[in-house]
Amino acid sequence: MTDRETSLLETVPDQLLIAGEWRDAADGATLDVRDPATGKVIRTVASAGVEDGRAALDAACEAFPAWAATPARERGEILRRAFDLLTERADDFALLMTLEMGKPLSGSQGEVTYGAEFLRWFSEEAARIQGRYGTNPEGTGRTIVSHHPVGPSYLITPWNFPLAMATRKIAPALAAGCTVVIKPASSTPLTTLAFAALMEEAGLPPGVLNVLTTSESRAVSEPIISDPRLRKLSFTGSTGVGSSLLEQAAPGILRTSMELGGNAPFVVFEDADLDAAVDGAMQAKFRNIGQACTSANRFIVHASVAHEFADRVTERVQAMTVGRGTEDGVEIGPLIDDDALDKVSRLVADAVDKGATLRTGGERLDRGGTFYAPTVLTDVPDGADLLAEEIFGPVLAMQTFDTEDQAVAMANDTEFGLVAYAYTESLARGQRIIDRLETGMLGLNVGVISNASAPFGGVKMSGLGREGGAEGIHEYLQTRYTMTPA
Repeated sequence: MTDRETSLLETVPDQLLIAGEWRDAADGATLDVRDPATGKVIRTVASAGVEDGRAALDAACEAFPAWAATPARERGEILRRAFDLLTERADDFALLMTLEMGKPLSGSQGEVTYGAEFLRWFSEEAARIQGRYGTNPEGTGRTIVSHHPVGPSYLITPWNFPLAMATRKIAPALAAGCTVVIKPASSTPLTTLAFAALMEEAGLPPGVLNVLTTSESRAVSEPIISDPRLRKLSFTGSTGVGSSLLEQAAPGILRTSMELGGNAPFVVFEDADLDAAVDGAMQAKFRNIGQACTSANRFIVHASVAHEFADRVTERVQAMTVGRGTEDGVEIGPLIDDDALDKVSRLVADAVDKGATLRTGGERLDRGGTFYAPTVLTDVPDGADLLAEEIFGPVLAMQTFDTEDQAVAMANDTEFGLVAYAYTESLARGQRIIDRLETGMLGLNVGVISNASAPFGGVKMSGLGREGGAEGIHEYLQTRYTMTPA
């Protein structure tokens, strides 16, 4: 640990933020945060219990009327100040994410840029919440349609993008006039705590944003979700947990947004620009060490170009540098924990046992942390577990196809539908693919699709609702219709 890393970690709050006060957990409980590159504890923070969760929701409810009545321009200006502060401190936030999550520093720097854009985007959207007014068709009255903040919101964020997942939820909620209780993942709470302190500095009133770090997620969340004062639940994570949360939200008819699991196909047609396809494959697969819901999970390549594509991606993968994310030139950092390492190892072993060809990688690396070698598998047979499960690791698994219909069928052969990628130089085929793939998002000849100005979300078992874009703020608004006399 360098002096700079130690100094930075000491600046991060280690308490809960409730009603504008930093406080210890009511029962004094704590949780350790570890650097996955070394396995060592880098910070110990408060671990909230049920009483703390209740207090956080109390604070959000108490602050809601005044925040909802705050002029939209003022709400937007606070978000804009937060954008400026985050941009100024980009290096610190990038290093903090690398320390607690493990991603290479270049990836963390990209996440700061991406995450900050949600603050800027929704600072502008706050003043653009519009309704409509008009005479009804019968001429007997006038219609007013207006949009209002839905109310106190509970936001649950994952560990893989500690900053961007927080800003992607917090920014639209605050822009809409909602107050927030946010619970970051227990493995990566530090970035959210540092960001909450930044929001205070930007001028956010007490109680508008409350932070619960906890190792007892279910115990803390259930009473909050069942409380009738809560009006919105937003979750990013696995489909299994999302399904459970939807069950908990059902009795209270709670508004929900769910960004859940994925199983993204990456389709390379025979007429694809292979230079672009290989570049896109490296981005779509190995960004964030493959630990992204948008990560390409199944590479479906036309038989006529499969050999060349496999050779070229294998050469690129073999040249990748593995190491601690803070080291210069590192492209692949550690997986988040031992469970993630075990899962990737199991999926690769299963594919090889069933007949897949291991081109490179396929092994744990003994470096003191949870490292797995970047891997390429070809000839992956139907029935391999990694074709159905989200790999969430640096493993490129490839199958081949012969016809467009076959490629589409293979791509759609999943219960998920978050994102897909397709490479073709044919405009007509591209248009057909847009219509035929069952997905909430599509990268057509591009390997990175996330953007704050675009609606992020999936279909089928990949979730409900959208984050980002003009659509994102409406997840935190309710529509009201008023009739007046003609």
